[in-house]
Amino acid sequence: MDELKITLRAARVNAGLTIDQAAKKMGVGYNRVLYWEQKPETVQAKWQKILSETYGIPLKNISFGI
Repeated sequence: MDELKITLRAARVNAGLTIDQAAKKMGVGYNRVLYWEQKPETVQAKWQKILSETYGIPLKNISFGI
């Protein structure tokens, strides 16, 4: 059975964060978070883990478009 996948935008919204708040928590710029949401396949493994932890969603449940 396939795992339930959630988009980066949905994960952020479910965590109750704006793009600006998420960016500040991760120490990146607003545009970086926006870019990742638009092009999730560009997120490097290191940042995938950080996004997962920031949003409180297991890494296996976040869709990185791969």
